[in-house]
Amino acid sequence: MSAVRLRAFVVLLTLLLAAGLAHYLKPTVHMADKFGKPDLETLFPQAFADWNVDASSGVIQPSPDTQALLDSIYNQTLTRTYVNAQGYRIMLSVAYGGDQSDATRAHLPEVCYPSQGFKITSDSSSQLLLADRPVSSRLLTARMGARNEPITYWLIVGDRVSNTRTEQKLTQFRLGLKGLIADGMLVRVSSIDDDAARGHQIQAEFLGQMAQAFPQAMRDRVFGAPRNAL
Repeated sequence: MSAVRLRAFVVLLTLLLAAGLAHYLKPTVHMADKFGKPDLETLFPQAFADWNVDASSGVIQPSPDTQALLDSIYNQTLTRTYVNAQGYRIMLSVAYGGDQSDATRAHLPEVCYPSQGFKITSDSSSQLLLADRPVSSRLLTARMGARNEPITYWLIVGDRVSNTRTEQKLTQFRLGLKGLIADGMLVRVSSIDDDAARGHQIQAEFLGQMAQAFPQAMRDRVFGAPRNAL
């Protein structure tokens, strides 16, 4: 065999092996099908500690074009307002999607809020202790006119908190090697408070108390599996 034909054969063999490997490693099983889809309405408690769902607060429906976008990304969404005995209100927003591939990846608050006319005035990371595990979260402050809204959120991709695009891709790749297509859950709380530091502190207390009200079997789905379990 001539050198030219040998090189052509090697190139062809390499392409065939690459195609075969890509097909073999392509994830085919949705985590949502393997572990079940959570029912957000029943999963998140309506009352815990000093907090109850505020029945007097109506749910603000998104515009039709925003709703269409949400429907294309998420399988379920949940929006509630909680109030405590002091009258402090916290808004909870949860979105679940069964496929966190590139085309259906969750839209993060630092993108969604500016698209609604808000300006992000602060953005930092934090570590919450929820259900006896550290949970990496993002702390934002969004402002529009006189409305100042402290925000706390985290994103679960598969079995891990993955707040950055790099973390999301690494988790997708890790689960993809196991043949799994990651699902995702975005958990966000916010409040109307001119004092952002106070708002974030009350939100942390709210989330810590809410986490304790979750059944043990569902805590990994909402707060991410502990690192030593991954």
